[in-house]
Amino acid sequence: QVRLVESGGGLVQAGGSLRLSCAASERTFLDNTMAWFRQAPGKEREFVAAINWSSSRTAYADSAKGRFTIFGDNAKNTVYLQMYSLKPEDTAVYYCAAGPGLSVSPGEYHSWGQGTPVTVSS
Repeated sequence: QVRLVESGGGLVQAGGSLRLSCAASERTFLDNTMAWFRQAPGKEREFVAAINWSSSRTAYADSAKGRFTIFGDNAKNTVYLQMYSLKPEDTAVYYCAAGPGLSVSPGEYHSWGQGTPVTVSS
């Protein structure tokens, strides 16, 4: 269905900032929610943040709360993840996902991007 393309990852020092972007080819009622997950080597994929296009409701993991902000540009069908005060433990490949509703479960999302790597040095 929808195609997702992430960008904005890179190498940053601890305490620095990055803004990730996720561009969607289009949006239907089946793609009403977009989310960010991350996966580090040897670890399971974990939820970071999500936003629902219709309600503008957002959800954050405890690790992201207060440091990360998810927001969208309706005209561009693009969702952003603004990350401040980055820590070495934030190092991972970050994936964009699309699904019908807000969820912290990867299985609830039907479309995924290829991922963009984020490395935070200490």
